[in-house]
Amino acid sequence: MTNLQRISRMEQLFDRASEAVTELSAALDKYQAAQEAIATLSAYYGSGEWKQDFADDEAGRLPAGLKRGVLSEDGMWNLLAEVRELNDRLSLPQKCHKN
Repeated sequence: MTNLQRISRMEQLFDRASEAVTELSAALDKYQAAQEAIATLSAYYGSGEWKQDFADDEAGRLPAGLKRGVLSEDGMWNLLAEVRELNDRLSLPQKCHKN
């Protein structure tokens, strides 16, 4: 590989890495801002209030047009499981060369 080929290849890698870092940084900012919402949902899920809301939904006491994804057992479980998985993934080992 010539130095021009190497530099071109490294430039492609640089652009790819720079874009990924920028996008991940923005996503992490958004995720960090959602932590209070996540904690509130986690406390709600399985609480007495959630159980009552779920029972009211099952009994048909809620308006038909009400968005109620939060009452989906699978939906809430899956969301909170994904949160746990993401939190685990965020402890990735460093693979950067240290100067």
